[in-house]
Amino acid sequence: MAEAPGATGDHSPWAAELSQTLSRPLAALQEESRQARLEALAGIREAVLEPPWPPSVLEEVFEKRLLRPLLRCLVGDPAERCRELALELTRQGLSRGAQPSKALPFLMPALAQRLCWPEGDGEACEELRLGLLQLLGQLLRSCEGEALAPYLPELIRRVRLDLPFFSILEHFHLQSESLITPLMQAISHQHYRVRVAVIQATGVVLQFGNVKSLDDVLSHLAQRCFDDIPQVREAVISVIGEWLLHLRDRYSYFHKLIPLLLSGLTDEMHENKELALTYWKKIGLQWEKENEEDIKDKLDFYSVPPYYPQGLTRPELGCRELVTRNLFKILPGLCHDLTDWVEGTRIKASQLLVVLLQHVEDHITQHMEPLLRTLYRVCSDEESIVVRNVFYVTQLFSCVEALIEICQEDCKEISLQLTKILITIMAIPPNLGHLHVKLEEAMNTLAEVQHLAGTVNLYQQHIAQLMEWLSLTHDRWTCYSPELLQLDVIATHSGPVIGEALEGFMPILQTCLQTSIDPRVRLKLFMTLSQLLQKPNETVNSQGQFCNYLEIVIKDILAPNLQWQAGRTAAAIRTTAVSCLWALIYSELLSPEEMMSIGGELMPKIIATLGEDSKMTRLLSCQIIGTFLDSCGKQFDLAKIYPELLNRLEDTSHDVRLSAAKALTSWFKCIDDDEKKALLKNNIGFVYEVLLVHLDDPDQNIQSAILDTLKEGGTLYPDTLAKEIEAVVHKHRTPTYCDQLLLHIESTGWRYSES
Repeated sequence: MAEAPGATGDHSPWAAELSQTLSRPLAALQEESRQARLEALAGIREAVLEPPWPPSVLEEVFEKRLLRPLLRCLVGDPAERCRELALELTRQGLSRGAQPSKALPFLMPALAQRLCWPEGDGEACEELRLGLLQLLGQLLRSCEGEALAPYLPELIRRVRLDLPFFSILEHFHLQSESLITPLMQAISHQHYRVRVAVIQATGVVLQFGNVKSLDDVLSHLAQRCFDDIPQVREAVISVIGEWLLHLRDRYSYFHKLIPLLLSGLTDEMHENKELALTYWKKIGLQWEKENEEDIKDKLDFYSVPPYYPQGLTRPELGCRELVTRNLFKILPGLCHDLTDWVEGTRIKASQLLVVLLQHVEDHITQHMEPLLRTLYRVCSDEESIVVRNVFYVTQLFSCVEALIEICQEDCKEISLQLTKILITIMAIPPNLGHLHVKLEEAMNTLAEVQHLAGTVNLYQQHIAQLMEWLSLTHDRWTCYSPELLQLDVIATHSGPVIGEALEGFMPILQTCLQTSIDPRVRLKLFMTLSQLLQKPNETVNSQGQFCNYLEIVIKDILAPNLQWQAGRTAAAIRTTAVSCLWALIYSELLSPEEMMSIGGELMPKIIATLGEDSKMTRLLSCQIIGTFLDSCGKQFDLAKIYPELLNRLEDTSHDVRLSAAKALTSWFKCIDDDEKKALLKNNIGFVYEVLLVHLDDPDQNIQSAILDTLKEGGTLYPDTLAKEIEAVVHKHRTPTYCDQLLLHIESTGWRYSES
């Protein structure tokens, strides 16, 4: 009895019947006669395709009986018609039930062999090559990725070799865009061989497809320049090099492709460097030939400039011209990458910049403004490799030194420009620490050759122009603006001269310290202002004019920035703002009358800063509150002040606790009439209670400070204080301080027996 349709197994009667039918034509495939082989193939097609065989039967017979004989015919039959029929039967067999993945070990070697033309003895007939590639496409659509993965490199190579010989290139051009998305999805595959194959395939697709797709792949290829595997980076170099040599409309894409290839010149693998250099020389020479008339004079009068660095090989003229003519398009993107948040991108960009500068030589002068702005910012980079790659300032400083030495008195004509350059170099953060002494010496020398008494007089000569120079852009500063650092140098190095420039200096501060400005900008400026206010009479108040700007400083600058905002930078700003306020108070720039006028607005903000994480902020806030209480305490709502001060007695900082105790002493002094005393009676009692707890502090200095505070406050309600002492004295380690406190309040006229 025959099995039901669809049954499988070696003993299936249907499979046995089909195998028996195929025995004769399969044997005839070995005949020498072309006609006999054609008849055999026709018999196979008739036996397999015409009866309604179940898929399971066809699958079994195709895999076990037909596949290998058909592939032998496909690979080795000399007759084109026989190979065509064998290919047709193979495709039909795969589409009618066979599992293509099981056939891959036999199919892929056969396809590789037939698709190797013109490398070897492969298929020369274009129609058959098209059929073979269609079979390959059928396999790609029907097989899973894991099954194809081992054959992917060979598969891509075969497709790449065949593309130049297609008679359907125009059709491929129209369809090539559809390949870009899947290729880019696979370009970051975890297996490096797959990444290499995808890059190579991308090269071919763009070479013979729609070049407009280039913009869609460049960012992906740029990422592969950072690949950990050298073979992947090598593939990128090869693809970009081929594009620069052969891509249609390549002139339109030079500015996008050149940076990727030149990045290969700094590859850590010597082989990749050599490959990139080989391609680059070919590209330069090809460009020279294509533009010979345009550069004839430069070719005829070739000379190496005398300033060219020793040890460097000058690039060919074509290479230099290519970079020079495309630099204006390359530089903006490069400047962006130099400040990218990814460290690897910044390093790669800085390495590329060195290569570009070597090519453009003195043509870089027309691009100096955007480049220098970026370099100022990059010189403060945390990554030393990046800084080293842009470390042009040493040479710049040497030029300034040479000018001063040679020109002497004539430097007066360019004194402002030289001063700006020296200030700019001084503004570059600590990476240039070794130059700072020489820079100070150069500033002094520049002053001496002009018969000025010193650096201060040099600043005095140019201070108005320097402030005007900086104020041109101050409303657009970011934390990376070089002007921010230049202002710091001018303000902190000019000594008393900055006091003569308040008319230009203060508007910059007023604008850039608004709370809408980047917190990092505000922090830097507050640090500058805080430093100046440490010795105001030697800096901002050297001419006694700073008092004219106190209202701006307090109301427009300090008060808004004391308002709480989230973030570490905002906290640091509050610290420097508090520091500035304390400096104003400590230096006596604020008179008691002025403190009276600003106290009402500032006191709530200062009280709020008592809870800051910064020890310095808490300490200075306690001191400011104490000073406000001493100067104008009568105007404040005292009930709102003492709770935060009591909390600071629990502070982790010894100094903060001492300062809080001192401020509480000032608080008691403000209660100087019977009305206030009666109103705050309960508050005073609570303060007594808390202070007596801290009177037993393990630290003797704290005990002494609390004792002084209680002595001051104890005169308000001595009876209440005495009762509190009696209630806690037995809990103290020693009654010494309690006894001293009782003796003190008795000495003021109060008697314990009367209590």
